[in-house]
Amino acid sequence: MTDNNHDHQRFKRITTDQMDAEQKQYFDALMAGPISGTGSAGVVQGATSLGAPFNVMLRSPVLAERLRKVGEYLRFESTIPKRLNELAILVTARTWTAQYEWYAHHRLAIKAGLNPDVAADLAQGKRPANMQPDEEAVYNFCHELHTTHGVSDAQYQAVLDLFGEQGVVDLMVVSGYYVLISMVLNVNRSPLPEGAVPIPRL
Repeated sequence: MTDNNHDHQRFKRITTDQMDAEQKQYFDALMAGPISGTGSAGVVQGATSLGAPFNVMLRSPVLAERLRKVGEYLRFESTIPKRLNELAILVTARTWTAQYEWYAHHRLAIKAGLNPDVAADLAQGKRPANMQPDEEAVYNFCHELHTTHGVSDAQYQAVLDLFGEQGVVDLMVVSGYYVLISMVLNVNRSPLPEGAVPIPRL
């Protein structure tokens, strides 16, 4: 990201020499945690500031630290397999047209084994063709949850059969957590890196 892109964000970056004790504790926990090894542009080893959404959350460091633990569970410990977990995040990003969230998690979804054609259809606001049965169950559940604010018996049962009650909870909460992150990124106007292609507004 260029400095010009940083200037367009509503929340200026806070550097380590500007952080209070609670902010520095959050910063250190992120740097020591698993997200720092994912290639995230928001948490870069050796950096003296955080990118969005983490930089935004620094303004409320106690809340940020509690959400960090939730986020780490959902990213790295969820009972939903990574390919499907990332699909759920992409469905959320597409629903909210959260450009940076889509950019960051598209890479992770493909790395986790999601067919690029599934992601490409989703980016265009289409129901993806050629989904695997477990992908279809996750897509149906998440899309219905986001668009109708509920889930039918059929979609609930499909996820329950695959992942049990804990899986249903994990899938619901990853969807809700990334709505929160979409809000943070969109309010911040977090820019895409130079050369990244935005998803269309629907």
